[in-house]
Amino acid sequence: MATLIPPAGSKPMVMEPEKVDYFNLPCPIPYEEIHREALMSLKPELFEGVRFDFTRGLNQRFSLSHSVLMGPTELPTQSADVVKIPTAHYEFGANFIDPKLMLFGRVMTDGRVNARVRCDLSENLAMKANAQLTGEPDMSHGMVNFDYKGKDYRTQFQLGNGALFGGSYIQSVTPHLSLGGEVFWAGQHRKSGIGYAARYNTDKMVATGQVASTGMVALGYVQKVSEKVSLASDFMYNYISRDITASFGYDYILRQCRLRGKIDSNGCVAAFLEERLNMGLNFILSAEVDHKKKDYKFGFGLTVGE
Repeated sequence: MATLIPPAGSKPMVMEPEKVDYFNLPCPIPYEEIHREALMSLKPELFEGVRFDFTRGLNQRFSLSHSVLMGPTELPTQSADVVKIPTAHYEFGANFIDPKLMLFGRVMTDGRVNARVRCDLSENLAMKANAQLTGEPDMSHGMVNFDYKGKDYRTQFQLGNGALFGGSYIQSVTPHLSLGGEVFWAGQHRKSGIGYAARYNTDKMVATGQVASTGMVALGYVQKVSEKVSLASDFMYNYISRDITASFGYDYILRQCRLRGKIDSNGCVAAFLEERLNMGLNFILSAEVDHKKKDYKFGFGLTVGE
């Protein structure tokens, strides 16, 4: 009993709150990527048909890629019925990857040409650009993005065709909370908008919220159950059109494969499987079932090369 009685004059241990150094906060992620953890689980790269991707590295920085996709393409219609036509596409790509410069180019058999560039102009300033050229009128577009990374903030400026201008700013308020906002002006359509966003993240979870004058309200939450399992959910609401969509998804990483899937309030169920068969050889399975539209999409493919 004597060992259970604290000595006279001793003081109980009090846990002191962790001190926060507000002059040494972490740099937040870019404004446009605040939902990236949820998108990884809820928006996998689904496809329909047969897909084959081959990448060959010529040296440490330069590589060539070939991609073939054979499957139906859905046509837009005024009715609720789904209309599909069989199609086949071949895509040739060239990639140049350097620590300060990345170049990606794609040419497709339907006449489209895509290009992406990322260049580190300085230690804190980066430039990103992407463009697509097509034979269809008014379908070609291009955009340039300048990203400045500060000590505890990040700001971006965008310039695109059609007199599109945009800017965003996000600031770390605490070690786990960051707040930001954006503005844009589309001169061709005479439309402008403003938006706000918040992101709270720890080692085990990420919660995000975003609202814009265009009517969009987006909420997201990701819970890291373990090192291999993550659960995600999001809620999308447009207070102008009154459209509401809620989704729940998962991301399960095994030693040789990765399984992602989701189900949403519109009755759409999807799953995406990537399995590593051997070094440089991956097998892909994709499935999506839309019970409301009675539309079913299944695909499989192989990816060769790293």
